[in-house]
Amino acid sequence: MVDFAVFPSATASDDGWRQTHLGRLLGHAMRRFDARVLQLMAHDVEVPLALSNLAARDQVSAAHIHITRHLALEGDRLTDLARRAGMTKQAMASLVDQCEAWGLVQRLPDPADARARRVCFTQTGLAWLQAFRRAVAQTESEFREAVGQDVAVVVAIGLEAYAGADAWMD
Repeated sequence: MVDFAVFPSATASDDGWRQTHLGRLLGHAMRRFDARVLQLMAHDVEVPLALSNLAARDQVSAAHIHITRHLALEGDRLTDLARRAGMTKQAMASLVDQCEAWGLVQRLPDPADARARRVCFTQTGLAWLQAFRRAVAQTESEFREAVGQDVAVVVAIGLEAYAGADAWMD
């Protein structure tokens, strides 16, 4: 319970900002978007059945999407992949281990450095990536339908400008 004597400017009626600030709305929107993408991927007939079943049983999470979203087609070192995804190397290593067990990725020798390994998509992983692409396109289409084309364009322009405003995001 808030002690209004300690926080005299605080009132119960001005507490709504915590539920409606932009960061919270963006977080809810991203979770909804990712959940819809995963739902579509779970029902994509071109996704290998084992992966489709994992997605349908909520074994594949938005965290696993980080690999799909950030792994370069030519592969990446784990540290580069983790940095791009905004994760620790240890957290990314755990995700890569799971995705490797599912047949999405494999670790191969790095042609530029014999001591290093690169995380690369497998053929199954590339099929998963194409399902991701289709699911993202459909989810974006559903978003445009829900909010209208003009609003969708403004949202996309605003998010691109905001995301690009900070050098640390790169």
